[in-house]
Amino acid sequence: FQFSGGPGSGKGTQCIKIVETFGFAHLSAGDLLRREIASKSADGAMILNTIKEGKIVPSQVTVKLIQKEMELSDNHKFLIDGFPRTEENRVSFERIIGVEPNVVLFFDCPEEEMVKRVLNRNEGRVDDNLETIKKRLTVFQALSLPVINYYSEKGKLYTIKAIGTEDEIFEQVRPIFAAFEVCSVSAMILSIQLCWQSQGQLRVTGPSKVSSKMRK
Repeated sequence: FQFSGGPGSGKGTQCIKIVETFGFAHLSAGDLLRREIASKSADGAMILNTIKEGKIVPSQVTVKLIQKEMELSDNHKFLIDGFPRTEENRVSFERIIGVEPNVVLFFDCPEEEMVKRVLNRNEGRVDDNLETIKKRLTVFQALSLPVINYYSEKGKLYTIKAIGTEDEIFEQVRPIFAAFEVCSVSAMILSIQLCWQSQGQLRVTGPSKVSSKMRK
């Protein structure tokens, strides 16, 4: 299962609830990148500079970090939080990991709400400041629409209204995961896009309901 979305869109919070309810392994792309920064490696220095500029870290770097964590885990159900964010991210993930999503959830959250959430979370992240947030939202909006449209056109998109309490939002998410729990699959991938709609600039084309043709 892949989670992707703008800063403050709620993906981390929903991941915690899904892990507790359905027993998935949670892999946060952001956490993996921050851990690499803390290691003081050459890649870490590059990642830090990229994040400060509000840009997207090169796909291969992030995918390799995710792949390493997946290979080290005994679990076969993964929540990949914060990836893919661009079409190039998507292509790289599917090429290197060799899988693609069955279903995509689109979390529709207003930009002003995401900014407020980020500024209020006080987690000490290097990118949790207004200037960087605005840059990240601009980049995310410009680059994520092709990913969303790609999965919409394949009949895999399901829209979640990401406004309300954590529990209210989870009650929209729960049935999607519950449906997969009754499927006999060896491994499942679900891409969840936690995004926003700002002044009509971000639109989803194609179907927005879960496809009945879930691949097994």
